[in-house]
Amino acid sequence: MRSIWNGAISFGLVSIPIKLVNATESHAISFRQIHLEDGGRVRYRKVCELDGEELSGAEIGKGYEEADGSIIPITDEDLAQLPISTAKTIEIVSFVPADEIDPLQMDAAYYLAANGATAAKPYTLLREALKRSRRVAIAKFALRGRERLGMLRVVDDVIAMHGLLWPDEIRRPEGVAPESSVAVRDAELDLADALMATLGEVEMSSLKDEYREAVEAMIEAKAGGAFEPPSEAEVQPAGGKVIDLMAALEKSVKAAKASREGTPQEGKEGKAGKEEREEREEAEVTPMRRTRKTAPAAPKAVGGKKSTAARSQPATAKARKSTSTSASGKSTAKASETKASRTKASATKSTAKTAAGKTAAAKKAAPRKRSSA
Repeated sequence: MRSIWNGAISFGLVSIPIKLVNATESHAISFRQIHLEDGGRVRYRKVCELDGEELSGAEIGKGYEEADGSIIPITDEDLAQLPISTAKTIEIVSFVPADEIDPLQMDAAYYLAANGATAAKPYTLLREALKRSRRVAIAKFALRGRERLGMLRVVDDVIAMHGLLWPDEIRRPEGVAPESSVAVRDAELDLADALMATLGEVEMSSLKDEYREAVEAMIEAKAGGAFEPPSEAEVQPAGGKVIDLMAALEKSVKAAKASREGTPQEGKEGKAGKEEREEREEAEVTPMRRTRKTAPAAPKAVGGKKSTAARSQPATAKARKSTSTSASGKSTAKASETKASRTKASATKSTAKTAAGKTAAAKKAAPRKRSSA
């Protein structure tokens, strides 16, 4: 990476030769002004207001405009004579905890690279000292004709410097907060906390500028002659609409949960709702299967004689009655969650009693037939 400034870090009596490198770059798409009639570029020309002459860069200097519009010329020699000790030095003035720096002060970011083999040892010393102290260094430096404030911190194995605005350059937020007093209920805060917890964290490296990608795709399509205007995006009106805050928060939490669950159905119900639904389905199906097993019809006598199965019916009926009663009790307990399952369990119990009554009648009839034989 190309350096934009060469100098040294002043760390007490230690001097560390460094090179300043831009840590960020802009990926914004820039457009040119053109003449709509023929597509020609529109350029700016630097013209003197007094005589109307177009000027070159060598003919242009600096000047300070006063309130009345008069201009005071300022030369490079005038600026060079000013006592700026930081013209070629990043002078560390203090070490403070990082949380004492207001993010509003953050400006451009730079990487500081060791300039030469002799700079490696003091550079590493400062880097490791910053790591161990868990502090940042506040420094002054001069860049592009003015003295600036900076903050040095460690990024991976490199010392980075953030330009800082001077404290008096931060405007106070007067008249920005809502004028009326607003009370927020605990229930609303709880829902807001739930929404934040549901949304979770995001991998910063996964974020991207989707609008820029769309602009690039449009330019590429136009250059290839295959551009088709997209359908007009639906824009929701902003502001001026009174909403139910609680309802909006609840819907937001449900939508966030649905997007994290995976499937739409599971997302709507949630994990607990899915387990409850499966339990209800199991409670509805299980009693039906047990009813068919525990409520058989009593066999009829054939040819005036009772079959072997009929003779063994009394003992079998008692066992089946006990099993039916037990199964019915278990089914009723398990299906107590829903009205439909309770109805089916009741029907099963009634059927079992009916079968038991028929079996008892068959038991009384069997001895009489044997005595007549």
